[in-house]
Amino acid sequence: MWAGKYVRAMRQGQWEYASRTHGTRAVVILAEHDGKIILIDQPRVAVGRRCLELPAGLIGDIDAGETVEAAAVKELEEETGFTAERIERLGDFHASPGMLSESFTLVRAHGVRRIGSGGGDEHEDISVHLVAREEIADFIQRKRGEGLAVDAKLLIFLNF
Repeated sequence: MWAGKYVRAMRQGQWEYASRTHGTRAVVILAEHDGKIILIDQPRVAVGRRCLELPAGLIGDIDAGETVEAAAVKELEEETGFTAERIERLGDFHASPGMLSESFTLVRAHGVRRIGSGGGDEHEDISVHLVAREEIADFIQRKRGEGLAVDAKLLIFLNF
C-alpha cells in the first residue's frame, strides 16, 4: 500500500499488516551479569514514552552480511556497555503476528563482562538496569508506575 524508509504497509486479501523494508530482522538479547539481568529503557516514538525492554537491535542494517551473533554482540556493547564471549541462538519469534510480519531471533549471551558505559549511539538515549531475577516483577511494576511502557518480551520473567 505504501513504503517508507524503514516500514511498509501491506495488504493480503482483507488483512492489512506492516513489515520492515529490505527484509531487515532483529535480535533480542538475554544477558546476565553477576546474577542480574540486563535491561534497558529508551524513548519509543510509537508508544510516546520510554519503554522498558531487553537489549535489541537490527541485523544487517549497516553491514548486509552481518550475522545474528555479530549483531547481538554489537548491540549489547553499544546499548549496555557489556560484551559477550559467546552467543547462543534460542529461536525465532514474532511479537505481534496479527499486525506485523517482523520476527526476531532471541539469543542468550554467555561470558558477559562490562567493557564500557553503554547508553547507545549519538542518536539514542538508553538507560541500563541490572536487576536480580527475583526482583524483576517488582522492578517492572515500579517502572510502569513511573510511566514507562513495558515490552511484551519481558513476560518471560513474570510468573503468573
